[in-house]
Amino acid sequence: MELKTLSQMIGDLEEDQVLEMLNTFVSSNPSQEDAQKVVNACQEGMGIVGELFEKGEYFVGDLIFAGELLTAAMDVLKLVMDSSGEEKTGTIVLGTAHGDLHDISKNIFKSMAQAAGFEVYDLEIDQSASEFVEKVKEVQLDIVGMSGVLTLAIDAMKDTVEALVEAGLRNEVKVIIRGNPVTKESCEHIGADAFTTNAAEGVKICQGWVKQYVRC
Repeated sequence: MELKTLSQMIGDLEEDQVLEMLNTFVSSNPSQEDAQKVVNACQEGMGIVGELFEKGEYFVGDLIFAGELLTAAMDVLKLVMDSSGEEKTGTIVLGTAHGDLHDISKNIFKSMAQAAGFEVYDLEIDQSASEFVEKVKEVQLDIVGMSGVLTLAIDAMKDTVEALVEAGLRNEVKVIIRGNPVTKESCEHIGADAFTTNAAEGVKICQGWVKQYVRC
């Protein structure tokens, strides 16, 4: 398989060609090493999507489609991936802030994070501070990710960070936030470690944290 071609086809959102190529690859009974190389190529393709979005050549609808394409690609590759022995990049708990019922942003980030090797615990939409805290207590995590489209999500995210502080858990995780109302100023107000409006950029930030052994 030509890995660069696969990456470019994902970047170009060529769904039929991508799935045809992956199904042919899976039918060849590939090694785990080769399968991982293909997963990496898919990740690089999503990087292309992120770059085109930053340039204004792709829009939100394209990101949604890219997330769906990536999910379909990973479903095909799971057939030849040994998940029992797969080393995870890191662990993220992800959810939409309390009062916000939008999940498109969260789902795009989730797909990209999983493709990058993260284990993701998805709390879904409209999650209270206590629900984030309980999941952090339950699972040894690296990162808490929150998203929101509505302005009210800012206060809900701040409540969650404060709840992590009160529970004595804040120093154990990094916090990343994303969504339309998020800015540098609101990030500082919330007490998060980083913010992003781009899913691909957000995954890169998370990868950087894990490489620096962010767990305290």
